[in-house]
Amino acid sequence: MTTAARAWILPANQPPARFYAGGERIAAFRGTGPAQPHTPEDWVGSVTTLFGHDRLGLSTLADSTLLADAVRAHPVSWLGADHVARYGDDPAVLVKLLDAGQRLPVHVHPDVPFAQRHLGLGHGKTEAWIFLEPAPVWLGFVRDVSREEVRSWVRDQDVDAMLGAMHRLQPAAGDAVLVPAGTPHAIGRGALVVELQEPTDLSVLMEWKDFAIDGVRDGHLGLGFDVALEALDRRGRELIEVASWRESSAEDDGALLPGAAEFFRAERLRGDSRCDAGFSVLVVADGEGVLVPAHGPEIPVRRGVTLLTPHAAGDLSLEDRGGLEVLRCRPPAA
Repeated sequence: MTTAARAWILPANQPPARFYAGGERIAAFRGTGPAQPHTPEDWVGSVTTLFGHDRLGLSTLADSTLLADAVRAHPVSWLGADHVARYGDDPAVLVKLLDAGQRLPVHVHPDVPFAQRHLGLGHGKTEAWIFLEPAPVWLGFVRDVSREEVRSWVRDQDVDAMLGAMHRLQPAAGDAVLVPAGTPHAIGRGALVVELQEPTDLSVLMEWKDFAIDGVRDGHLGLGFDVALEALDRRGRELIEVASWRESSAEDDGALLPGAAEFFRAERLRGDSRCDAGFSVLVVADGEGVLVPAHGPEIPVRRGVTLLTPHAAGDLSLEDRGGLEVLRCRPPAA
């Protein structure tokens, strides 16, 4: 049986020594032992590496095969013929668990045109958060800001001015929030989120004071801040527009984040459910049950388990054994 003929339970994949605190909530969610310090991210089903690294961030299957190698060897089986025709052997999505052990710094991710022009990449980093445990977030500017003002904030590390110029939202557990590329943002301390994003590790830091990183050296993707800060959307936005990026649908089943469909797809599944075939990452948000793929063995699941389903595993069924809730994360439609 090839790696693409069955679903896989994925172990934690937490890059060490990140520059911000966290990891305890991921360990509690997964039901594992004490967390290592500064392991606030779990890269789930990843064929993406950390910026500047050749291997760190890549997921390994239970048979010790790198997922990236498995997908390259059998792209149609893993991703489906329609996906391969459009994206090649690129799964075109990255999923993480993110545990904000402290408020994350204000930062911004480039969009596709910026990433193509300055970094030679085919993806930017639009992302979205689905909150398992909520905390405040800062998202977008309340008014237009000039290049000179932004550069002075970054140069002087004027964090109060940055946060004061941004909208502050308070998501609830289960809410989904879209973060378009170019939007300045920060996640508050205490959040545990399932994060979907374009498959890159591209961040431009606006803030690094009191964090374990040399932002002057490492905060600009090697481009220098004069270039890197051009990735920032400096427009002011009305609160009603920013609030529209938040989908308060914790009690609803079905598709989440319809505004993100060109970048990734997500859906919430509760109770007994059926899904069509396709490459996907499943995060069991609550309860317990059984995953029954059309091909390959049944897999008991419970809160905190993450799974990967290749296209060749066929249609999927989820059988509820008590309070089952699953988040299914997928690439954009081909």
